[in-house]
Amino acid sequence: MAGFIIVMRPQFHNITDAPTHVAPFSHAVETDGWVILTGQMPTLPGQPDAPLPHGIEAQTKQVMTNLEIVLKGVGLDLSHIVQCRCFLTEFERDYAAFNDTYKSYFPTDRLPARTTVGVTALAVGALVEIDCIARRPGGKTP
Repeated sequence: MAGFIIVMRPQFHNITDAPTHVAPFSHAVETDGWVILTGQMPTLPGQPDAPLPHGIEAQTKQVMTNLEIVLKGVGLDLSHIVQCRCFLTEFERDYAAFNDTYKSYFPTDRLPARTTVGVTALAVGALVEIDCIARRPGGKTP
């Protein structure tokens, strides 16, 4: 009896309620229960030309809100995140305040794996960008 390998084609998600794209990308791409979210900026959904929130705390909160919107759009929430990559333009100045804001979104015993790096610049003049990987319960794409 021959075995079969089922290959799932990626699903490309663009979420209506999420912020307007600042570059050519999908908000999330999903395959085999893994959901990879494009880095979110601190832009306001529905207001792509509005000024960014002022300061690292406010921008981090908006980025987390935007991640929540994208996750909700694919039927998930922050509890499904397993890994984040965080980018800061003012690493030394903002790292501690960023951490304080970021960690408030997760239970202390369920913090995603994370990498945070300093970068020279981000799109739209943002101070912070976060992308992440989430996993569907049971690893199944609906």
